[in-house]
Amino acid sequence: MSVRSALKDNVAIRADKEQKNRPAVCAVIVTYHPSHSMVQHFQEVSAQVDKLVIVDNASNADELQLLRGTSERQHCRLLENTENLGIAEALNQGIRIAREYGFQWVLLLDQDSHLTERFVDGMFETWAAHPQRDGLAAIHPRYVDPKTGSQSPVRRAGDGGPVSSMTSGALMPTWIFDEIGWFASDYFIDCVDTEYSFRIRAAGYAIADSTRAELSHATGDAQICKILGFSFHPTHHSLARRYYMSRNRVVLFRQYLSIFPGWTLASMYDGMRDTLKCLIGEPNRATKLRYILLGTWDGLTGRLGRRENF
Repeated sequence: MSVRSALKDNVAIRADKEQKNRPAVCAVIVTYHPSHSMVQHFQEVSAQVDKLVIVDNASNADELQLLRGTSERQHCRLLENTENLGIAEALNQGIRIAREYGFQWVLLLDQDSHLTERFVDGMFETWAAHPQRDGLAAIHPRYVDPKTGSQSPVRRAGDGGPVSSMTSGALMPTWIFDEIGWFASDYFIDCVDTEYSFRIRAAGYAIADSTRAELSHATGDAQICKILGFSFHPTHHSLARRYYMSRNRVVLFRQYLSIFPGWTLASMYDGMRDTLKCLIGEPNRATKLRYILLGTWDGLTGRLGRRENF
């Protein structure tokens, strides 16, 4: 990015900020083989923020052309990675670009997340009303499954805020990355959000959720399964996701069990339930079990980063 274009963007951002009764915010969307319908929804994000940065993790040529066209029409910044660096590093890249533009707030989003009307305004209203505003490191919306309409359950800390929450939909001040570091790139994908939430709380900062903002967000490809009169929703994650989920859970539990024993044990229970639902209600169970065991072994032996060969 040239100095002239950066200055031009900063002037436009300041002018736009003056028209809004809230801080300026830059949205960061990480893409990986996005569909046309996903990219169409980026317009609703651009309409609510002051700048949009798209970080692509090595999508194919047709998908990149789609993103380039969107970037030109919506005046977005597009970063094209030549290899898949994972969600954590892609988020770090996007946040660094936002900071180059001078933003003090970032809104982090997955490519399939949909904003409701006045989403950003509602999030900042929650921040403004929070009693620990100066120490608030992340604000999260209500998460609603677009298929079932159900709201994701929230496990709460003593201050009333969520113990941890998803990265997608998180509104964060950029100072927190100076204080406690960046997202854990070694995780690659999965548990990145939980690890950072635990790190926020270990450093003494707060996390809040907003009753004024709602995000439509699906976890995996959840489908209803009925066995012996019981109904549950396996997520049908891919084999690779099963590997990373199992591996990173082990790493997370080992790191935070002594710091947050109650929260870590609760997360372990959630992970065991998710794995059990996978092995009972999803196809290809034997292969998925092999990936789960491989991930568990790598977590125990400290093998992190991207797994090239399974």
